[in-house]
Amino acid sequence: MKKRSIAALTAALAVAPLLAAGVPGQSAVAAESRTDGSSSGAGPALLRGVDLDTVTIPELQARMKRGSLTSSQLTLAYLRRIKAVDPKINAVLRTSPTALSQAVASDVRHRLGKVRGPLDGIPVLLKDNVNTRDMPTTAGSLALDGNPPDTDAELVGRLRAAGAVILGKTNMSEWANFRAAKPTSGWSAVGGQTHNPYVLDRNPCGSSSGSAAAVAASLAQVAIGTETDGSIVCPAGMTGIVGHKPSLGLVSQSGVVPISAEQDTAGPMARNVIDTAITLSVLGGHEAAGADDAPGVTRALTRTDGLRGKRIGLWRLPSLGTDVDALMTRTAARLRAAGAQVVEVTPPYQGRLAELEFPALLSEFHRDIDTYLASRNGPHDLAALIEFNRTHPAEQTCFAGQELFEQALAAPSTTDPRYLAMRAELKDLSRRSVDQTMAAHDLDAIASPANPPAWTTDCARGDNDVIPSSTPAAVAGYPSLSVPAGFVGELPVGLLLMAGNRQDTELLSLGAAVEHRLKAWRAPRYLPSATPRL
Repeated sequence: MKKRSIAALTAALAVAPLLAAGVPGQSAVAAESRTDGSSSGAGPALLRGVDLDTVTIPELQARMKRGSLTSSQLTLAYLRRIKAVDPKINAVLRTSPTALSQAVASDVRHRLGKVRGPLDGIPVLLKDNVNTRDMPTTAGSLALDGNPPDTDAELVGRLRAAGAVILGKTNMSEWANFRAAKPTSGWSAVGGQTHNPYVLDRNPCGSSSGSAAAVAASLAQVAIGTETDGSIVCPAGMTGIVGHKPSLGLVSQSGVVPISAEQDTAGPMARNVIDTAITLSVLGGHEAAGADDAPGVTRALTRTDGLRGKRIGLWRLPSLGTDVDALMTRTAARLRAAGAQVVEVTPPYQGRLAELEFPALLSEFHRDIDTYLASRNGPHDLAALIEFNRTHPAEQTCFAGQELFEQALAAPSTTDPRYLAMRAELKDLSRRSVDQTMAAHDLDAIASPANPPAWTTDCARGDNDVIPSSTPAAVAGYPSLSVPAGFVGELPVGLLLMAGNRQDTELLSLGAAVEHRLKAWRAPRYLPSATPRL
């Protein structure tokens, strides 16, 4: 795949809808009296002609430039929507007390013609493992609840410098699902349980559960999640949104509560690829820029045959069930009808990757969490954190276990030859798994289901997830992208796309073409339950 800069891609993604439709007005928002959560709920007097479910960042910026919308209006609309809708899903832990003042500052920049870029004035939610100097950062644990960190995470600094409005913090799976052997995704002692907006008794997947559910419910324009293996792309798929796990190192992890420096990355989550790419261009800073070839990318994205000639390898993963497999068959047929060549593939070495990944993460977590805890008030290392959980009953209200903490405490150090051999083999096999598959079939990307239909949330049972599709890219440090593929009943399923190292721009471009072809997104209906119960 030919390299393109993310700056060029985001410029193209921003221009494409404007070229296609002349920045049309969106349908008027429904009245605030609606209580089913299906409307934008912002109130027509506040955001006349803007539908928060479907509006994109380029459309918002075009309105701000014309003077028909302000960041203050947009931010207040999202704050009102959080108040009206979030009690159904419990995705937002807290909103920033400075959100409206941030928006006012953006409005001044817009009036003076000093806009900092496409995120200026756009409300963004952050997963609660991303440090913020003005709000607590807890990773869902009472052990870190209280005083905020001393400084922002580097990625937060980038967002602020770009003029984004930091709207608040989202709930998450406590310690990013790296505490108990059978955790319940979306639960934390700090925030309780986050629900899937499509069917409220179903799980949102983890660990960026609150970020995904909040975006799906249109509680912010974009959100930031984090992933070690699956924690952006699975929640994105499960809640019917777009989630991008960037190449390792593209987004700084400084100031983010860790599991493993060898796999962790933050990334953007949004309702469309356009907003996802724009946010990544800010998160990645100069590393995501590069040569500006926007005209060529713009032409590619505005073509009606954007999938023509693309070669995609379909990794079916029948273990996710016959309904998901049937959806993948229909998806492949639609991509072929648009001119893509879809061939079936099975990336090698998956069994060995599954054997090695978890033991390596145990050693890395012990090293990295001790370093992070030393920078915060509270338990100063993993041993103290284990003791904290033993003596605080509120940490045991959904599940009591902390087996992974205990195993990490006893794991070999990251200087141990056994660990070094594991990580070296993991890096080699995971990269060969992707690279060899793509080379053998001359592929632009590998595609697979991002998730099964959401299971019923159950603290006693824990998660019902066996989702191997995220592992090759996660372990290799390669990019992956979940785009809505369709539904099994009322439950969304994502199409996961992965490609080689630093091919983020190419993957987002392909994702935009897939999104345009499938048109699989629809707003959640906040159903209380659905059958069958999984």
